[in-house]
Amino acid sequence: MNAIDTNILIYVHDPRDKKKQDIASQLVVNLPDGLLVWQTVCEFLAASRKLAALGYDFNQAAQDIRRLMAQWTTALPSWKVLDRAIALLQRYSLSYWDSMLIAACLEAGAEMLYSENFSGYDDIEGLKIVNPFLMAEE
Repeated sequence: MNAIDTNILIYVHDPRDKKKQDIASQLVVNLPDGLLVWQTVCEFLAASRKLAALGYDFNQAAQDIRRLMAQWTTALPSWKVLDRAIALLQRYSLSYWDSMLIAACLEAGAEMLYSENFSGYDDIEGLKIVNPFLMAEE
């Protein structure tokens, strides 16, 4: 499975950076075996409200999430994810929320996470982390 971070979903709907929007849109549309992490959904719905001034409202965001829920596997939170996140916090220099996202991906069996927030990390405990915007520059 392949997961995406909140920032990727936001860029899909944020027209202020056309290049990132195009890359994020193509990734989401063509993502094989997608994994939608609960935390990503919650963060996206909260952050999408900032796009209202750009013509993307909360109702659209909720519809888009429902569509992804129907297409991708959903990873729901569990106590096991919390325990694993705590272990990741102790082992790596990650924020709490980044540790939770990585833990959820690992517990769900994800092979790859697309995000621009993990510079310095290409792999954490077998989860490959890819910045799709850097890939486009190569």
